[in-house]
Amino acid sequence: MDISRTRRTVPGRTPVEPQPLTDVRRLRRIRDRIDREYAKPLDVTALARGADMPAGLLSRAFRATYGLSPYAYLTARRVDRATLLLRGDLGVDAVRSAVGCATPGIFVTRFAELVGLTPEAFRSLAPDAAGTGIEGMPACVAQRVARAVRNREAPAPGRPLA
Repeated sequence: MDISRTRRTVPGRTPVEPQPLTDVRRLRRIRDRIDREYAKPLDVTALARGADMPAGLLSRAFRATYGLSPYAYLTARRVDRATLLLRGDLGVDAVRSAVGCATPGIFVTRFAELVGLTPEAFRSLAPDAAGTGIEGMPACVAQRVARAVRNREAPAPGRPLA
């Protein structure tokens, strides 16, 4: 029996071909670059050029691996960072600039889509960073502890959590 030809299939889904290890490494480098440079202007074409991949292939492979397109991942990263910064002393416009969003309207729209509140409403409801116990924590840990619950992760109204 040829093991390389067997694949697990899920009813109702088309089987996904396994990605070569080099593609996974490239995608990890791209994800790491987005995590490092989220405040800079990034686009899929530039990311693909840096990874020596066509932009369409990058988008499809990134979505298949991480569940989001590169742009959606970048947006989620910016919004996650903005939720941390909004707990501090910076104003909403300063936070928008700090996370790399050039247009106030797009920032407010994307923030509201992912968090469920406008940045101003989130700021008024969120406790200050000093009151959350995250001061002194490494930024990567503080980001996970203080991360806002996104709309898709929130429980349905009227349903208990557990």
